[in-house]
Amino acid sequence: MNRPQFIDKMIEIIKKMPGVGPKMAERLSYHILKMPYHDVEKLLNSIQKARNLMKNCSICYNLSEHDPCIICSDNSRERSTICVVETPQDLLAISKAKEYNGLYFVLGGVLSPLDAIGPDDLRIDKLIKILKNGRVVEVIVATDMDSKGEITAIYLAKIIKNLGVKVTRLGYGLPVGGDIEYADEVTISRAIEGRKEM
Repeated sequence: MNRPQFIDKMIEIIKKMPGVGPKMAERLSYHILKMPYHDVEKLLNSIQKARNLMKNCSICYNLSEHDPCIICSDNSRERSTICVVETPQDLLAISKAKEYNGLYFVLGGVLSPLDAIGPDDLRIDKLIKILKNGRVVEVIVATDMDSKGEITAIYLAKIIKNLGVKVTRLGYGLPVGGDIEYADEVTISRAIEGRKEM
């Protein structure tokens, strides 16, 4: 028996989300269809509002309802340190650990020559512009511990060191090949405490 066409469309759209395979997409589609109508309306409204109201902070490029974001606007934060992350999800994971009280910068991805993602495809030039003002004394490179994250960290370290800024990398505690956004708060805290100079 064939599925109705509109369910196939839902499955195709949901399947495009990271980490969602065909079976999970099918389960989620049928779950949405079983939800009370008002819950589906709430879900649709929240997706539309988030999509329409969220924007990138013009300083750190985190997702935010305000520009500048709450973190960049917080004068109590340590402004001589910037933690460079791949995504807003990584920023959120690190901020939950409450070990770090500096500023952030969201690169928007990592270098990946096989996927044709080079330095010009990331926000590296915008990071360099911030560092050239001379107020930042340390950059913590908090890219994932996989090969792409390591390539990006090494590339950034070379450029940033030339500006006379200290570059550190998250320390032990994060598994090699692991994603920061999935690490627990204790692990992230230890990685920040144990960061090493590059």
